[in-house]
Order: sequence, then C-alpha cells, then structure tokens
Amino acid sequence: MTIIKQADLIDSIADALQYISYYHPLDFIQAMDQAYQREQNPAARDAIAQILINSRMCALGHRPICQDTGIVTVFLRVGMNVQWEADMSVTDMCNEGIRRAYQNPDNVLRASILADPDGARKNTGDNTPGVIHYEIVPGDTVEVHVAAKGGGSEAKSKFAMLNPSDSVVDWVLEMVPKMGAGWCPPGMLGIGIGGTAEKAMVLAKEALLEPIDIQELKARGAATRAEELRLELFDRINRLGIGAQGLGGLTTVMDVKVLDYPSHAANKAVAIIPNCAATRHTHFELDGSGPAQLEPPGLEDWPEVTRETGDNVRRVNLDSVTREEVKTWKPGDTLLLSGKMLTGRDAAHKKMVDLIASGEELPVDLDGRFIYYVGPVDPIGDEVVGPAGPTTATRMDKFTRTMLEKTGLLGMIGKAERGPAAIDAIRDFESVYLMAVGGAAYLVAQAIKGAEVIAFPELGMEAIYEFELEDMPVTVAVDHTGESVHQTGPKIWAEKISQQVVKFDY
Repeated sequence: MTIIKQADLIDSIADALQYISYYHPLDFIQAMDQAYQREQNPAARDAIAQILINSRMCALGHRPICQDTGIVTVFLRVGMNVQWEADMSVTDMCNEGIRRAYQNPDNVLRASILADPDGARKNTGDNTPGVIHYEIVPGDTVEVHVAAKGGGSEAKSKFAMLNPSDSVVDWVLEMVPKMGAGWCPPGMLGIGIGGTAEKAMVLAKEALLEPIDIQELKARGAATRAEELRLELFDRINRLGIGAQGLGGLTTVMDVKVLDYPSHAANKAVAIIPNCAATRHTHFELDGSGPAQLEPPGLEDWPEVTRETGDNVRRVNLDSVTREEVKTWKPGDTLLLSGKMLTGRDAAHKKMVDLIASGEELPVDLDGRFIYYVGPVDPIGDEVVGPAGPTTATRMDKFTRTMLEKTGLLGMIGKAERGPAAIDAIRDFESVYLMAVGGAAYLVAQAIKGAEVIAFPELGMEAIYEFELEDMPVTVAVDHTGESVHQTGPKIWAEKISQQVVKFDY
C-alpha cells in the first residue's frame, strides 16, 4: 500500500504547470528545428525562426511561451493499491495545484477560464477548474500527465460520426484546410478513432501527449492500421502546402498521432485535436516518496537561431503612417512596427460595437490607428507587459466592417487568416490586416516598450491598452485590395510540391 500525501499532488501539479509554461518538450524543439532547416519558403522559415527564438528566450527567462497559458487538462492513472492522506478530493487537489501555478508571483500565468460560458462569462480569476480524467489501474503509484491547451488550437478541433465504410484519410484531408491557421502550425494532430463520440475526443487529446517519433516510425515501418494512418496522413497533410502559420511551405504537421478503440458496428467516430506551436505537456509519477522532481532541460538542447532579414523588410512608424503608405504594402511583406498601437479583442470589440449601435461615443479615437488582437500576460519585475502574442483574428471578423466603417480604423494585427466577410470589408475600406506569429509571445513582448490601459479596465486582460512599440515584426497578410497571403501562399506551395519544383524530402 502506497500513501500519497495531499501536498505532494498539489505541489507536483503546480510545479509541472510552471515548468511547461516556459519549457517546450525537447522532442518538439528538435522537430521544429528540423522543420526550420528543411523550409524553403522565406516567410514560413522566418515564422519558425521566431518560434524557436521565443522558445529559447522563455527557457532562459522562465516566462510563458504563449500569452494564452491554456486550459489545463490532467490525466491520472491511479493505482488500486494507493491510499490518499488527504482531506480534499483528488479533483480539488488538482485544482488547487492549478490555482497555485497560475498565481505564482514569480511567473504569473494568464487566467483564461470563464464560468457561465453561455451567460455572464465571468473569469474565475485563477484558471480553475481544469479538465480532469481518471483511470483506476493495478499498481501502487499515481501516474500524471499535465497539459495546458491554448484556446486557438482547441477551437480547431473537429469531430464526425462517419459511416463504417467512409475513409478516415479523406475526412481528415478535408478538415485540415478548413481548420485554417488559427491552430498555429506547424504542430501535431491527435486523432481518435472509435468508441463513442466522447471517447474519440478523449483519445485524440491523449494522443497529443505522446512524443514526436514519426521519423523513427518511417524507418521501421508500420505494424498496425493506426501506424499506417499516421504515415499516410503525415505525408499527405504536408503535401497540402499550408506551412508554418498558414503562409505556405513544406511543414504543416511535425507528427500525426492516432489512438483507436473498439466501436459499435454501425459507427466510426473520428476526432481531430491539434497541438499548436506552444505545445505544453509533461508527465510525472508519485510513489509516496514526495512531490515529483522535474529536471530542467539543458539550454544547449535549444538551437541558436537568428532571423534572416530580407530585402522586403520595411520599418513603419505607426504615429505617422498614412493610407497612401499602406497601399504600397504587398502580401508577404515583413514590417517592423514602431510607435503607438492600440489593443482590443473579443470583449472590447463587442463593447465598442454596442456603443456605436447606441450612438454613444467610444472611449478611444480609432481614426487612422492600428489595433492588435491580444490579451497579454500580466508583467512581473521590470517588465512593461508580459508575453503578448496575437489571438485568432477570425473571431473579430463579425465586428470588422462596423469598426472600419464607423471609426476610421486603418489596420488590424492578429493571428492567422481572415474570413471572407473581413476580407471584403478590408478591401471596401482600403484597410490592411497584418499577421504576428502565434507561439512567439515573449519575443513579441520585447518590442513593447510601454503599456497603459486606456479603456475598459474591468475586462482585465481583454482591456484596451496603448502599447509603445519598437520594431515589432509582422507580415502583411491581407492588403488593401483584399489579397490574402493565407489564400495564395498554400496554393503556390502545394503546386510547387506536386510539380516537384521544391525538394520535398519527407
């Protein structure tokens, strides 16, 4: 009989969540470096470089890889010979560990969890509760997997109840382009097949906890149908040419994981859940000897990457930029932004649109300004702002026409592609949309030299800030004519791959 103390589980979960907030799994870093070395699209290569540079900075500085520090998922395999020395339930212990991790003053993590999700949507303030799964197994230890899953990648999850004769491969290849770039590729896909609807989704999430080993699988060959699917999907998804951040390129997925489970004869449940460029998970085991000890990786395991500045890089002063200057920008151009920029995401946009509809004055003048879709992490020490990477821009699409028409807003900055409604509005009002790299939040924050909340402070991380910038890197994603690099880039690179114009050595 093993006795597990309450404090040991709480402390271990808190430590694990801090650990994964700033340390990528090493297998992920190695695979990302291989993708960087292989990539031939300069825009995608630069995006991967930013992710790698950001990762090394976070490992050094012990600050979050991404401003979206995730919803916590915990998988516990509890041995049947374990006895708990505790006055809390195991669920409550897990949530106390989450609470302590996210409120750690040495590395504050963003609280993103909202209670009453279809009503008041009130932030719980400490990122609890987590999503907790249990399995009771033979043995005398408690095995724990801890993951923190960003909302942008989780939002791209897909599920279908296929007919037994339907092709899983065909369905996945149909879904992946529809997922867009909001899940921050390159990353991993977890695929669950079989069981019931909820079982397939849990399998897909569990699959993402496995190490990246697709090259080892290729070398030894598939032994099961699940492994055959992994190899086929890995090749065919990368041939789509979606590439890093959806800009077009050679690497969209670094691995595909498949778990299956026996199914009813009439059903074939299939789920896809992607892991993003801020992949965060770790594993530990409690055996009664105390809390888990997670060894920090060696910084020599991180590649030292420098960004390569091309001829199309322009420096832009946001305090003096004009509409005429914006019209000279082309999709794929790299800009370095300096000057004053506003921020605002879902809640702030809804408030502003509601004020416009009621004829009330906005608390901030948006005419000729740029707005950044971000919810930053709180600063610590001498930081002016914590990690501040972009959020998924398509969530703001329904507000875009009103914002451009009624406020004179000139430009928007966010993550991934824009949808048809937003692109139409950008074209009609000769605006522009710029893309910052998802998964490079700490790197982006280094360009922010000043930060002040200027409207809606009650919204917390969703308040409107004014940032003072110095050389914040962005890519022109939609120009004033409505041309989108997220539409043209993948088409160009899929064609290059199919015509063997580029070396595709997967």
